[in-house]
Amino acid sequence: MIATTKGTEGLATGRGTGALMGVVNLAVVFAAVSGLWYVFMHPNGVMALYTPMYGFSLLVVLVASIVLISKVINFYPLAEVPLAPAVRGVVLTVAALAMMFVLVYGVFWGFIGRLGITYFSPQSIVEAGGVGAEIFNARENASTAIIYLFTAFLWVALSWSAGFGRWPWKDGGEGAAALGRLGVVGVLTVIAYVVLFHPHVSYLFYPAQTMAGVEPWWASWAMTSSAYYNLGLLLCLVMWMVVFDALWDGYPWRALDKDGSGSFVRGIATLVGSAVLGVVTFVIMLRVMEVFWFEPFEGGQYTDAPYFRYLHAGEMAGFVILAAFVVKTYFGTLMDGAGIWVKAAVRTALAALGGAVLYLFYYSELSTLLLGKVPGVGQPEDTPLVWTLLFLSVVLAQLEFFRGWPLSRGDEA
Repeated sequence: MIATTKGTEGLATGRGTGALMGVVNLAVVFAAVSGLWYVFMHPNGVMALYTPMYGFSLLVVLVASIVLISKVINFYPLAEVPLAPAVRGVVLTVAALAMMFVLVYGVFWGFIGRLGITYFSPQSIVEAGGVGAEIFNARENASTAIIYLFTAFLWVALSWSAGFGRWPWKDGGEGAAALGRLGVVGVLTVIAYVVLFHPHVSYLFYPAQTMAGVEPWWASWAMTSSAYYNLGLLLCLVMWMVVFDALWDGYPWRALDKDGSGSFVRGIATLVGSAVLGVVTFVIMLRVMEVFWFEPFEGGQYTDAPYFRYLHAGEMAGFVILAAFVVKTYFGTLMDGAGIWVKAAVRTALAALGGAVLYLFYYSELSTLLLGKVPGVGQPEDTPLVWTLLFLSVVLAQLEFFRGWPLSRGDEA
């Protein structure tokens, strides 16, 4: 990866890992995710946060917090603090969880939603009144806005990390570079959110907030005013960004960068490459769905709904993103002696296969029993991205925060 510290490149440091240990570690992580799901998300579990948008928003902010710490500020100011891998992992995980709570409940529900933009706070929506202004719907609508904003952040942050890296702060101190990246990523995130998602959120309410947001500009050709159109597309772009960075070691765009720390040319090439491949992937997924479910139509329900098709393309991309990080974290040392393109081909094939396995598992009877989800595909109360993000947050924490411990011995910061 570009903006990461040593010790996470396939977890090759310390003791040898091997495929068997990777499988064992993955099984343990799967069991841990299942336990966390029951405690926090399961409809009949302890906290039942899966409503689904409320739990969705918490998890997307948690993943964004992990990415912010590891990719945007590059662990500053803890990058050079000597800590054992387990201690380091616990400290950073607690920091990410604290950041999630502060952002959701403090920054958005308590500050921005109270003093700036009503729809970021459930309480502000209820107090504003209007049709549907009761706490459950208000919380779902506020959560939807938060999901959109932090999806835009993940796209911008991962794009910057994979392409621009340390540019243009290569010669500056770590603190200046961290603050510089945070500022640029923050500004670009706001722009992406305002253009791609804000129009939809403004139309979630009755009457539509026409003076706050324009009519969704994609509605005329997407057959829906839902920003699921942009959400699905962005996730396909993020999928390719993860493939470049995690599975292809930054190639082919890395060839445009002399020292491997990122450059303007490499950043633009990475953006364009991921955009082209992401759009192609998005279109192919939609065409494949038409083979199984025929053409969608405006006003259609369940699998016939255009907005569901767009979201489902993003959900499938999410399965591949999770599988790609699983391959990197637990099987990153496979094919170490091979050339880059042989390794890239094998890793990509494994990630594609893993994504397919995750898809089949999620829509199986076993998943329905284990997760307490609604059976079938295209159910309005079912959002696979929630489970994917929970799983991804655990994998990313082990990869970035614990540096592979205990699968790998890791190294000191």
